[in-house]
Amino acid sequence: MLVSCVFVFLEISVNFVFMNTPSLELQIQTLPDNPGVYQYYDKEGKILYVGKAKNLKKRVSSYFNKQHDNAKTNVLVKKIVTIKHIVVSSEQDALLLENNLIKKLQPRYNVLLRDDKTYPWICIKKEPFSRIFSTRRMIKDGSEYFGPYTNFKIVHTILDLIKELYPLRTCNYDLSESNIKSHKFKVCLEYHIGNCKGPCEGLETLENYQQQVNAIREILKGNFKDSLRDFKKQMIELASEMKFEEAQRIKIKINVLENYQSRSTVLNPKISNIDVFSIVSDEAVAYVNFLQIAHGAIIRSFTLELKKKLDETDEELLELAVVELRERFHLTSKEIILPFALDFGDTIKVTVPQLGDKKQILDLSERNAKYQRLEQLKQIQIVDPERHTNRIMAQMKKDLRLSVEPRHIECFDNSNIQGTNPVSACVVFKDGKPSKKDYRHFNIKTVVGPDDFASMEEVVYRRYKRLLDEEQPLPQLIIIDGGKGQLSSALKSIDALGLRGKIAIIGIAKRLEELFYPGDSVPLYLDKKSETLKVIQQLRNEAHRFGITHHRDKRSKSALNSSVETIPGIGEKTMLTLIKHFKSVKRLKLATEIEISEVIGASKAKKISDFYQKEL
Repeated sequence: MLVSCVFVFLEISVNFVFMNTPSLELQIQTLPDNPGVYQYYDKEGKILYVGKAKNLKKRVSSYFNKQHDNAKTNVLVKKIVTIKHIVVSSEQDALLLENNLIKKLQPRYNVLLRDDKTYPWICIKKEPFSRIFSTRRMIKDGSEYFGPYTNFKIVHTILDLIKELYPLRTCNYDLSESNIKSHKFKVCLEYHIGNCKGPCEGLETLENYQQQVNAIREILKGNFKDSLRDFKKQMIELASEMKFEEAQRIKIKINVLENYQSRSTVLNPKISNIDVFSIVSDEAVAYVNFLQIAHGAIIRSFTLELKKKLDETDEELLELAVVELRERFHLTSKEIILPFALDFGDTIKVTVPQLGDKKQILDLSERNAKYQRLEQLKQIQIVDPERHTNRIMAQMKKDLRLSVEPRHIECFDNSNIQGTNPVSACVVFKDGKPSKKDYRHFNIKTVVGPDDFASMEEVVYRRYKRLLDEEQPLPQLIIIDGGKGQLSSALKSIDALGLRGKIAIIGIAKRLEELFYPGDSVPLYLDKKSETLKVIQQLRNEAHRFGITHHRDKRSKSALNSSVETIPGIGEKTMLTLIKHFKSVKRLKLATEIEISEVIGASKAKKISDFYQKEL
């Protein structure tokens, strides 16, 4: 009843003309408080969005009574001129109707189901002496289709297994009873090499052939038990009749089937007729993986890509995907496994496992979704680096709770040993990548001794005082390598310059990678595998490397200067050459004049040797 209602409405909705449309306020006020589906149209009558609601009036009103965080939602709301709706009896009916309308009308602001591939199926043809073959075309002629499979390698493996187990015909003859009786066809090479029993000449009965097809049907459903039982029974009967060669051939088939079954079984065999769904998403796209389980084996795996148009939640996306996939693959299982609870009515049991075999299969599904996402991200990074950068920036904005995307980030780190030669480093990332020409070193000027807090306060002030004086662009985000203390010190300088609220600033502690925010005692913990945390870690590590390098150079130069200043006639370049060769001033002092002359020549070597001899 629901389906027929959908398609009647579709024909009407595409063609109606907007005349004398009442105001939006009036349209919203007259909406019912029932579950149903609503559609938004613009001034030209083009469909903008289709949504479902438990309460149509409340749901639609929510679009218009607040400013949305997502810019696309705000744009959508501004374009809405007309609201149409369909009342249904339950939320589940609304979900089904919404799915059908989205696929039919393709609204601009709805989630886009990205599936432009034609995947292979295994077909059991509806005909006498059914053929079994792979195909990309699904013809509604009563034939049975199993799949789709994600690639032809899996299909070929299954078809090879079937060929080893059961001799079936591969010809496309019309093997009707009349054609066989009239001897219209002759057996081919497949018969002579034992791959077919010759039904075309009546050498095999239809009943016997269809028994094999029934067994293959069960294998495609993931049920190996019946085939194994029948083969073992045949083997025992042949052995008892002393037909050992034939019994051995049946034993080989049993081994083939058992090996295939062991590779397919990933769960307790008692887990049967269950569908598993998981979701992995980022700012722009979500990936929903689906696994179909029968008799402890995965008999189907599929990942659906959903391109977000508004700020849809994982719950909304997964709900839509489950309905779509169950409809697409004609799934009838009474139980589904999900990562979180959703309501699909009384006919479907939703399980959210925490432990055990069902949790393992849910984790496996999630891994498949993650691999699909990583594969897509790698491809995007290669073919469309700008899109990759935009996605990273949008994700960082969301993860770090920023008001703008952090296109320009600066990170500070202090370096000193026992308070000697204190320095600080500032590294700059633009669009998520190092901008090395903008890196800066700072020699600490006003702080005496090992005081990281005061050092941080000094360099942050100097950095942004100069940017303000030179009218240079300020970063959207400052990262301080350190915990609450360093962050508080940096904030003193930010406040002194009047930049509080104009630049976001956070601190990152090394031990547990906590992120500290001004005025918030509770740190933020990001997923250890998140791209946002990886960018922050890269910034912190780069600042540390850059600072340590400068600190080492400064220490070396300091040690070098202590010697250079006291040796008349010997310049800095000469001493640097010697230090690199002898590794330290101490070793240089112990070197002979001949050893030194081999590096810088006899004349300079004599001056250095005489100088150190006088010191002794």
